[in-house]
Amino acid sequence: MKRFIGTIAIMAAMMMAASCGKDSGNSGGGEGSGGGSSALRTDFYFGADVSWVTEMEKDHKKFYDNTGKELDLFYMFKTMGQSISRLRVWVDPVGGWCGYDDVYAKAKRAQDAGLSVMLDFHYSDFFADPGKQNMPAAWVGKSHAELVQAVSDYTKEFLTKIKLGGINPAYIQIGNETRNGMLWPDGQLWNDNGDIAGGWERYVELSNAGFDAAKSVFPSTKVMVHLNHAFEDNTWWFSKFLSKGGKYDMIGLSHYPQTDSEKDSYIVVNSLAISNVEALAKATGKTIMIVETGVKASYSDSPDCIKGFLSGIYKIEAVKGVLYWEPEVYGGWKPAIYDTFTPAWNAYDMGAFDNNGKPMEAIKVFVNK
Repeated sequence: MKRFIGTIAIMAAMMMAASCGKDSGNSGGGEGSGGGSSALRTDFYFGADVSWVTEMEKDHKKFYDNTGKELDLFYMFKTMGQSISRLRVWVDPVGGWCGYDDVYAKAKRAQDAGLSVMLDFHYSDFFADPGKQNMPAAWVGKSHAELVQAVSDYTKEFLTKIKLGGINPAYIQIGNETRNGMLWPDGQLWNDNGDIAGGWERYVELSNAGFDAAKSVFPSTKVMVHLNHAFEDNTWWFSKFLSKGGKYDMIGLSHYPQTDSEKDSYIVVNSLAISNVEALAKATGKTIMIVETGVKASYSDSPDCIKGFLSGIYKIEAVKGVLYWEPEVYGGWKPAIYDTFTPAWNAYDMGAFDNNGKPMEAIKVFVNK
């Protein structure tokens, strides 16, 4: 095992904490009695983003425990020690996947299984990330003021409807990996020529519109801003965001150690992430969640990679959880829309189930079961 920095005692504590995660209906997000590296963490979430589950089920994919018994994915993860499900939200997506009806159905299943819910607003009809923040087709051509209003109205309408349906999210994300802003080109922060004049101001107004709308419906729910690259020094970004009047309760970060390692090993990237997350928490005074992580399904050292990261990040009291991104993917499955692109997109390669639909070692290590 490559320089695995955890100990048996720490991993045992992590296993106990996973089984003690908060149930659904806790709008405060499971932040309880604190705890450090040597204490039992009752304030720490283990979970997963499982937004593809309904589309996979439509394609006849099923999920089984290690005995071969078919189980509902949400219930399986609950029994394995997870305590939260993250669900992305798209405005008007192809096929309705990750639109309101689909999100509500998954959120209801998560809550019924005893899991808390995190909602991830992309403010797009498809994936938003650092390389693309495409505004919904229905919003194209709107002025900045109209976009601010659209963000507010849409967020409030979606959350009001889901609240009336009995969903009580523990966390709400305003934007997905918004390092370079959102709703481009209006809320873009920079391009190849450098900073865009007024970009930060416009982005902050858009983000704050989502924050205020979320708080108007769920005043006690923690609302977060989300960046990629947990291994980077992100203190400058949040300092800039705050200086422009940005509002946030909490920070969300993504961490993909094998993908981000490039010339360096994942051990280096994990170490950088752990130290920079701790520094970010101290600089901002905010709590943090690793809302996305994942390792390569085919790499033999992937379990060690996730172990090393978890054992270090768990010691940071300001970190309140870690969520695996789409671990349920297996057997080369991919959304039908991927084949409509030119060239076609490949299947996601960081799922954590084997070709028989059973959990692999990486996800079992992740939830310590």
